[in-house]
Amino acid sequence: MKAAPVKGTSDYLPKETALRDYLQRTILDVYKENGFEHIITPAIEDAENLSKSEGGDNLNLIFNILKRGEKLEKVIEDGVTLENQSELSDLGLRYDLTLPLSRYFANNRNELVLPMKCIQIDRVYRAEKPQKGRLREFLQCDIDILGDESGDAEVELILTTAKALFAIGFKNFTVRINDRRLLHAVLNSIGFAPEDMETVCISFDKMDKIGIEGVCEELERKGFSEEVIAKFEDFLLQESITLDSVEDMLQDKGPAESLARIMEDVKELGEGKIPVEFDISLVRGQGYYTGTVFEIESGDFGSSVAGGGRYDKLIGKFLGKDVPAVGFSIGFERIFSILSEQGADIPDAKKRIAVLYGEDDFKSAVQFAEKLRSERNVASVYRRPKKTGKFIDRLEESGFAGFIIIDEKTEVQYFDQ
Repeated sequence: MKAAPVKGTSDYLPKETALRDYLQRTILDVYKENGFEHIITPAIEDAENLSKSEGGDNLNLIFNILKRGEKLEKVIEDGVTLENQSELSDLGLRYDLTLPLSRYFANNRNELVLPMKCIQIDRVYRAEKPQKGRLREFLQCDIDILGDESGDAEVELILTTAKALFAIGFKNFTVRINDRRLLHAVLNSIGFAPEDMETVCISFDKMDKIGIEGVCEELERKGFSEEVIAKFEDFLLQESITLDSVEDMLQDKGPAESLARIMEDVKELGEGKIPVEFDISLVRGQGYYTGTVFEIESGDFGSSVAGGGRYDKLIGKFLGKDVPAVGFSIGFERIFSILSEQGADIPDAKKRIAVLYGEDDFKSAVQFAEKLRSERNVASVYRRPKKTGKFIDRLEESGFAGFIIIDEKTEVQYFDQ
């Protein structure tokens, strides 16, 4: 049997888990303090729900669950070909928390307060090719507002997410913001047809990884005309693309005006501590986004640490009528990775003390451990091993603050003294 975890998944040592617990707890507390309520949804979803969710490239990364029992036997008897392999699966693992939330709302709407302001902190699954920053199982920290069509919802999500990042020690970051309606209007004015918007946006979303030239080459492979691609490239190569300059190109000023209000409100209510920038290249890969999209980029680490947007049409797939919805997700694994590499300590963490005892000292060890716990320490009781020195070294490596050997010492020996 294999001891290593499946590629794209991770085991976490106690010290790592302590940091993950602290980050989750801090983020959750900030979310709750700002009026959001915690909900839980299943990791397993109906395969049809997942396949019709307009999740962009993520739809190619769904972990499908094989049918079972008689259902599977019948499909096999009917014959399975490359064209009907999907019939082997009736369930799948969620690839994000937005689709499950939309189903949850449709199922529980009569018991919810509107607008619904909710929290989800849970694991999601994608059949990625494992590599640094690309996991098959990872944690997302989402807040969403359902039932509010105004830009106030975007402002509240941005402010709350920024507070959560401040609380865990991230200071130097910028909110990048765009609007899918505005982006589609620009692309349409360049010459892309409305029915091509999704595939164009999927390519455009890769610009930070493959550059303008790479995006244009991908659009060429997709069969778009040289003339339209050339106009698109010329637009992107402009020295400066501002919200005002884009607004001047368009007949419908609504999306640009909405973005301007959101940006102004965030700057004012954030007391100037939350920089907000318009970025026409911000796409977000999921096809279900219908309006505002945003990301938070860390200036210290040059990467995105949070992202989200408005998805006003997704809940309607369940209800038959649209419900305005917008969400923001913190990239937990990226933040955890950054802080781990920095050797981050947990603020105000209780000291971990090991209480070692000999053959006849168990009761004394437990009593001493209780005394330490009453003094706001974390105490672990261990029978003293034969190789005590090596065991004590392991304790220090694992993050213990000190130890005491009951039958030899009267005071705790701290490693930093």
